[in-house]
Amino acid sequence: MGTELHAGIDFEKVVVSPYPLRMRSGVARRERTGTLVESVCRAPSGRSREERVTFTARLALPLLFVSAVLAASGFSWWLAAAGSAVLVGLVWRRQVRAAQEAVFAVPRDEESRVLWSVPERAAFAGALDASGRVRRTWPALGDMIDPILADRSLTRALGELAEVLGRRQELRRVREELAGVRDADIPGDSPARMAADLQRERADEVWREAGAAANRILGGIDAAARAGESFIRERQVAATARHAERTLARVAGVPAAVESGPDLAGRTEAVIEAYRDLARE
Repeated sequence: MGTELHAGIDFEKVVVSPYPLRMRSGVARRERTGTLVESVCRAPSGRSREERVTFTARLALPLLFVSAVLAASGFSWWLAAAGSAVLVGLVWRRQVRAAQEAVFAVPRDEESRVLWSVPERAAFAGALDASGRVRRTWPALGDMIDPILADRSLTRALGELAEVLGRRQELRRVREELAGVRDADIPGDSPARMAADLQRERADEVWREAGAAANRILGGIDAAARAGESFIRERQVAATARHAERTLARVAGVPAAVESGPDLAGRTEAVIEAYRDLARE
């Protein structure tokens, strides 16, 4: 996939693509974070047809008045009327889409991935949540990481995860089909049964490999999130400890130690190593 990744989740599927997502119905808003663009479905507006007609009529009346004024002033009446009609049509279309359930269109290009099965959808949704946790730690990590490189690594990991989950989804269907013919009433030495058994073994092996690859990517993203969050918490605790030590020193008259608070060098290395692992995924 390209450097930019678009992802969207509706009630029936997950769509991941290097290109902007299109809507089959409803409205979604785009939220960009670095090279990741999430399309978030908006809830239906709940407006009935009567309410939409009323709103459009209220908009059309002043537009007709403005068109008449422009025509009386020597402006081309048909141009003003056409502009008003286009505006009314756009508003009406927007209202209709806003009243519908938001559903993403299925991309037709080969680079996009569509996840329909529940386990794969849940896995990618969890990865998106974990990637958000990772990105929220970046401001506090400062110079420990390069945000540009980290963003690219994280987006690439999500793209690779979508590909692996797409393969696993197809393998799930194949395994279900092969499981359906396992109890077929045919002789045990039948060439068809032997071929099906062989393909079932191959499907199981590839299934396990795809699962291991997905878990490795998910684990890398989660490890980066936990390492950053743990470092931030420990730094906050260290700051609290230093503040308490200075306060106690002032109150009790005991000088504060020059180097106080827990040593975070080990945690710093853990954060850096987590991002190295993520980049290697």
